[in-house]
Amino acid sequence: MGEGNPLLLVGEIIVDFTTAKPGVECKLRLGGVVHAARGLWACDLPYAVAAVCPSYLVDQARDFLTVHGCKDFVWLGEIIGSPNVMVIGDATEVSDQGYEDLLRDEKSVKFFDVGTALSAYSEVLIFPGRYSLAEIKRFVATDARFSFDIAYDVDDFSLLDAFSGHLSAVITSTSSPLFARIGSEDITPMLDAVKSLGAEVFLLKENRGGSRMFNLGAGKTELIPAILSTTINSVGVGDVYSAVMLGFRHKGWEDAAWRGARAATAYSQTTYPDDFRRDVKRELKLSLDELRDLGGTNLPWHDRPRFHIYLAAPDFTYVHKPEVDRAVEALRYHNFRLRRPVQENGELPLGSSDAVLHQTFAADVALLEKCDVVFAIPLERDPGTLVELGMALARNKPVIAFDPRRENNNTMVTGGSASYSDDLDASLNALFVTISKLWMGTP
Repeated sequence: MGEGNPLLLVGEIIVDFTTAKPGVECKLRLGGVVHAARGLWACDLPYAVAAVCPSYLVDQARDFLTVHGCKDFVWLGEIIGSPNVMVIGDATEVSDQGYEDLLRDEKSVKFFDVGTALSAYSEVLIFPGRYSLAEIKRFVATDARFSFDIAYDVDDFSLLDAFSGHLSAVITSTSSPLFARIGSEDITPMLDAVKSLGAEVFLLKENRGGSRMFNLGAGKTELIPAILSTTINSVGVGDVYSAVMLGFRHKGWEDAAWRGARAATAYSQTTYPDDFRRDVKRELKLSLDELRDLGGTNLPWHDRPRFHIYLAAPDFTYVHKPEVDRAVEALRYHNFRLRRPVQENGELPLGSSDAVLHQTFAADVALLEKCDVVFAIPLERDPGTLVELGMALARNKPVIAFDPRRENNNTMVTGGSASYSDDLDASLNALFVTISKLWMGTP
């Protein structure tokens, strides 16, 4: 896409509803393709929108997007049978976000004949939804280039066959069902499929581990780090990344991807558009070399299981431990290899003999020795957990102490640990940073 040519965004407009939680504000805002639009507006990149949405959203969406830089708004298709409301359980993506698309089984799309309204656009970014992708192609110019950000609603790359030879970028994330089915064990099948479609680049967004952009023509891979801090709301962050990257395509893929990543980081820090735009403007003043020099966190999805994480916690069946269960879910969601001594070496019944106790102790210590990092959750000041934490520190193993009930705010725990927090989001960030350093071979 040349500088000044509007990027056409195609996708659904959704109402995002983030449920209220203690200390977290309840949020209702326009989502779907509107997230991508906010990113382009914040960067002063020209764009237009071809929207698929229910009729009740059309006027509100058109007005909002017009105020936020949209050059043209085309109502491409009507969603029938569903309000297109997405209920979001976890906006920070500590683990699975718990999306619930209301009345999704009743949802259908009726396309309109928009004539030549979209024929002037040479670069198109499509966010697949519950609509036929083939329908899009008949409305745009025959020489248009297409990019796809695949989150949901695409089960197989064969759905992109109609666009073969006309693809700029194919983009997905480690949280997409397509990745889980095809690429979670080995990225090669995904790369082969995208290459066969003739795409220029394939971008894999790896959440807190950064992203990898595969330049298929040049045979190069660019590692783009994540900048980790407190996540306010992760919904739509990937959409911003994709749109801004395509918007800066005229600068070259590497430069464009880095700017997309930084815009996405800014989007995760606030849900207020003006604050987001201010922060992005500051980032845009930096050169590519300066962005690289700022560093960040890289930890590719497929390398995470190489590092063993010892769970030091009262992980017993008879203990009420929702915080432990949530942490385990989060670590599995992010593809970490978690070692749980209670499960691997057995849960001892009360009154076990000294011989059994010594045997289990030795097995737990041996497992701890094998592990690279200790993730400690010392609920109720569990003595076993604190002993394991101390043993790890004595062996110079990094310890991430997640203390959700703030029961162990002691100098030896807080001072010795690589990270101490009562917030799982912060502890998860610390784990990514710690293992990223091990992966890169830095102290």
